[in-house]
Amino acid sequence: MLVILFFVGGIAGCIDAMAGGGGLITIPAMLSMGIPPLQTLATNKLQACGGSFSASLYFVRAGAVNLREMWFPIVCTFLGSAAGAILVQQIHAEVLTALIPFLLIGIAVYFLLSKRLDGGNQRVTLTTFALTAGFGVGFYDGFFGPGTGSFFAMFCVVLLGHSLPVATAHTKVLNFTSNISSLGFFLAGGHVIVPLGLVMMAGQFIGARIGSKMVMTKGQQLIRPMIVVICLVMSAKLLWESFGLFCFF
Repeated sequence: MLVILFFVGGIAGCIDAMAGGGGLITIPAMLSMGIPPLQTLATNKLQACGGSFSASLYFVRAGAVNLREMWFPIVCTFLGSAAGAILVQQIHAEVLTALIPFLLIGIAVYFLLSKRLDGGNQRVTLTTFALTAGFGVGFYDGFFGPGTGSFFAMFCVVLLGHSLPVATAHTKVLNFTSNISSLGFFLAGGHVIVPLGLVMMAGQFIGARIGSKMVMTKGQQLIRPMIVVICLVMSAKLLWESFGLFCFF
């Protein structure tokens, strides 16, 4: 089981680094092996940290992200994710879960039909982006999670005017922030299967490095169709499962 999940983590890390949606692969894989839903979601945060950290490290070293400029969005994302992780352990998530497939479909339609996705005018300040998209998407990731990378990518393009490769680079830094924040609260709750998560994290780390290199070399030609496909597949999956996994809670 550990060997299989190592390779599952690697594949998910590669896809997640390019367009998000790695949880679409890892969560069903863990559930199919008999891991309880809550432990699956918590352990998924641990293994996802490997992929998001690997991708973030690559993009920062490549000069695609300036951490000094991004400190406030990082802080807001961290706080939002912490709030979401605390809240999700107290209440059900049916309402939010019901909305997610339609939000993802909207993102897919935007990326599919938009004629200009190579950057544009910045519509809001970085502070406004941090307080709205940073905190909001961070909260969503701590609370539920599917599509977080797609949401961050869309807001970076629409609000900050980033090109898709640059938006993807910033997305991974913010996604790692939300992952590590929510992971802390899942660990405190005792829901994480640490040995399993570490094995998958190793696979995620390797896969994310491969996916990150493909982003920087292929750019928009690769990322745009990936985001569209991932959003539509995730939407179909959530709708098929009657709006997600939280019905088990």
